[in-house]
Amino acid sequence: MNDDTTTPDDLREQTAEAAPEVAEHDRAAALQAEIDELRSKVLYAQAETQNVRRRLEKDAADAKAYAATGFARDMLSVADNLARALGAIPAELKADEKLKPLVTGIEATAKELDNVFSRHGVTKIAALGAKLDPNLHQAMVELPSEEEAGTIVQEMQAGYTLKERLLRPALVGVSKGA
Repeated sequence: MNDDTTTPDDLREQTAEAAPEVAEHDRAAALQAEIDELRSKVLYAQAETQNVRRRLEKDAADAKAYAATGFARDMLSVADNLARALGAIPAELKADEKLKPLVTGIEATAKELDNVFSRHGVTKIAALGAKLDPNLHQAMVELPSEEEAGTIVQEMQAGYTLKERLLRPALVGVSKGA
């Protein structure tokens, strides 16, 4: 009964009728393939869920660690003003007994601010004598110097980091070389 109008579906039906175990095997293979595909999708979804959870945990930790960034950045101007105030006091006034308590108070305030910064991970960037690092320093001027070109020879404003992040770059003068 094999004529030219027989379709592949007809042949499958004829084969299934003639050999039921072949049809069962094909159905089992199809079901196993579907199970494997679904298992793969479940594993992918679990991996994606775990990645999202890790990302959220990292974001939460970063938010906690760097929550004070704005406040710390604002406090840098206080540190700058205290340093300027101490730098502006001439040596003879520092020795004057009448002004000694004022100078001591300003020095103690500056030291306490540095201690608070230190406790919260705010650190001053070392600049003088170091090589210019564009990630930490901002070159404002090139100066003639005996130092090797690219060496920081002047610090105009201190730079700070909060833990591993830059709060403010150090404003520096860099050597042009001899």
